[in-house]
Amino acid sequence: MLKVYLSGEIHTDWREQIIAGASGLDISFSSPVTDHGASDDCGVAIMGAEPNKFWHDNKGAKLNAIRTRKGLADADVVVVRFGEKYKQWNAAFDAGYAAALGKSLIIVHGDDHQHALKEVDAAALAVCDDPKQVAEILRYVLTGELPA
Repeated sequence: MLKVYLSGEIHTDWREQIIAGASGLDISFSSPVTDHGASDDCGVAIMGAEPNKFWHDNKGAKLNAIRTRKGLADADVVVVRFGEKYKQWNAAFDAGYAAALGKSLIIVHGDDHQHALKEVDAAALAVCDDPKQVAEILRYVLTGELPA
């Protein structure tokens, strides 16, 4: 079974597109928590309220880092999507961390981010602009089949 971690922006259905496109393949998908509110508030929900927003965010970031590091370490392939609307600084960290772990890295972004992400792209084994391409890469990796 191929373990694929889907990291990056949470405002579109790109994960669902990849999962649907990889239907029938022996793949286990995982990802960070994609409920923005739950992700932001996990630290204070579990360890108690913080009056200072910095410490509120710090608690959440550290709990999410535990989950993210585990997901990245367990993955065979890491897919990182950079969206159009928001800056995904955490996605850039995930890409760098995955590359440092020697994971096979696939980056997904539009042409408008090409220059800003050139170093991230250089660490990747594939750079795509569409989730469908990711599913086709995964199918090729597991079966050797090219798209029809």
